[in-house]
Amino acid sequence: MAKITYKHPDGTETVVEVTAPNTVMRGAKLNGVEGIVAQCGGSAQCGTCHVYVDEGNTLPLPEMHEAEDDVLYGTASERRPTSRLSCQLPVSEAIDGLVVHLPPTQT
Repeated sequence: MAKITYKHPDGTETVVEVTAPNTVMRGAKLNGVEGIVAQCGGSAQCGTCHVYVDEGNTLPLPEMHEAEDDVLYGTASERRPTSRLSCQLPVSEAIDGLVVHLPPTQT
């Protein structure tokens, strides 16, 4: 289980506990976190689960695959160095305390 903080563009935040083997995207959907659309359901094809990993993050996240990298160039909100698809971030105890920022729009 990992505690994930989703920070919304208006400054509010939602903190949820998510169990493995979910992803950061699935954790948001299961807990009603607004701001994650996830149109493709988690197959790294639509980019509507785009998040910005907190700049102070030191937790071990998986390397970005080429497909994720390609999709991030077509997201509705600007791509940043900390951009990731939340469907490609698996939940484990190793990422307990992860903070992600939601972009202003996903579509």
